[in-house]
Amino acid sequence: MENRTGTILETNLPLNSFMNGKVRDIYDLGDNLLMIATDRISAFDSVLPNGIPYKGAVLTRLSEYWFNYTKNIIGNHMITTNIEEFPTESREYADILKGRSMLVKKTERRDIECVARGYISGSAWAEYKKTGSVCGISLPAGLTESEKIPEPIFTPAIKASSGHDVNISEEKAAELIGWDLTNELKENTLKIYESAAKLAGSKGLILADSKFEFGMLNGELILIDELLTPDSSRFWPIDDYETGRPQKSFDKQFVRDYLSEIKWDKEPPVPKLPEHIVKKTSEKYLEIYKKITGESL
Repeated sequence: MENRTGTILETNLPLNSFMNGKVRDIYDLGDNLLMIATDRISAFDSVLPNGIPYKGAVLTRLSEYWFNYTKNIIGNHMITTNIEEFPTESREYADILKGRSMLVKKTERRDIECVARGYISGSAWAEYKKTGSVCGISLPAGLTESEKIPEPIFTPAIKASSGHDVNISEEKAAELIGWDLTNELKENTLKIYESAAKLAGSKGLILADSKFEFGMLNGELILIDELLTPDSSRFWPIDDYETGRPQKSFDKQFVRDYLSEIKWDKEPPVPKLPEHIVKKTSEKYLEIYKKITGESL
């Protein structure tokens, strides 16, 4: 469950399991959920055999930071990260939970991934090169990779059967969930992105894009899951930014690049990461945490 470096890959708590994701183990505590961010890391839809020290703590604490920052825009599912305020049955596992867990409200998840993009990168860049548009939104001709888009855009996505995110148009989203909810998701997604991008800029960072998830609680739309972490957002250092190329980023792209370099075919067995890749990736997560919050873990 835990090695001498404190890297937690599995929790396996004797509580009512709700879901085990690629990174998070979630337990059902009745009206609430206990979300635990492990140090697991995934790439190309596969979970790697060794984890990244401090990754779970960074994801949890950054989400807490951003939930507090954005709560005047929209409510969220966070109740507390203070273990002393957790239900009694979970407190005895404090050694596992400390720093990497969050008690949250149980909601009805809306199955639309809400992505805001202020810069053209990743799948958006690939689509733009082919069509001149992203998710049905026409963009100016002649944009280069990583270039700022004139106005941030809302690009929803859904999960395919393979687990990949598939970009869809607003019209397709409306077919699935209706125009009223689609417009509400779009409005909140862009508001959160623009507010977070402004703060990131004051910290020497570009927030290129970010994915948000929403749920319904008592008829109200709220933010759920994680928020503005390196796993759900692209953060780039302003002082290294240059259009026409990929950017240095504070996320797991470093791991993806390594797996591409060794020409892994993306089929089992999943290769183990060498120690220097693990160390460098951990440093990237810790660095973005310090840049945003001003604190060290």
